[in-house]
Amino acid sequence: MITRADFAAIASWIPEGARVLDLGCGDGALLAYLSQARGVSGYGIENDEASIIQCIENGVNVIQVNLESGMAEIADQSFDIVILSQTLQAMKRTEAVVAEMLRVGGEAIVTFPNFGYWKHRTQIALGGRMPVSEDLPYQWYDTPNVHLFTIADFEAFCAARNYRVLNRSVFTNGVEQPFLPNLLGTLALYRFTGRA
Repeated sequence: MITRADFAAIASWIPEGARVLDLGCGDGALLAYLSQARGVSGYGIENDEASIIQCIENGVNVIQVNLESGMAEIADQSFDIVILSQTLQAMKRTEAVVAEMLRVGGEAIVTFPNFGYWKHRTQIALGGRMPVSEDLPYQWYDTPNVHLFTIADFEAFCAARNYRVLNRSVFTNGVEQPFLPNLLGTLALYRFTGRA
């Protein structure tokens, strides 16, 4: 069983037997982990054909859909939790994708790289160049990341839309980072809802 720290944190937020939709699920590793660890049922959504084949090989139910075109075919509140892991920063229509997540599920979980991490800030401030690191391995011209944002930016995004944050975890090199997370964290995980 996979023991990635972010997978374990996500699993700790999900009730046993929950119905889960994993958007941009890649090879299905997260959903397979949640199925084993929490007994969840659900589907992955992926657009890449090679990843879809890997999902099937991993025993994950997968639907081929381009997230940018929306999830209109999925009924309201069909899932307990909708996950978007390390993909939010690559979405062109961020607001619409998050709104759709909360329409089809009662809660949403997102994970994203924190562009406010001190080493990224230093690369920009002292080197004058966009950051490249283990967490952000792309050059500015070939990155899939279209939105560069920080933990503070995401929290302001949620507050402006009255999304209620239920849980937050921040990691650096697989270790939870509770102290100065916007400065010292590389990966942020949020569980939130649109319900009052």
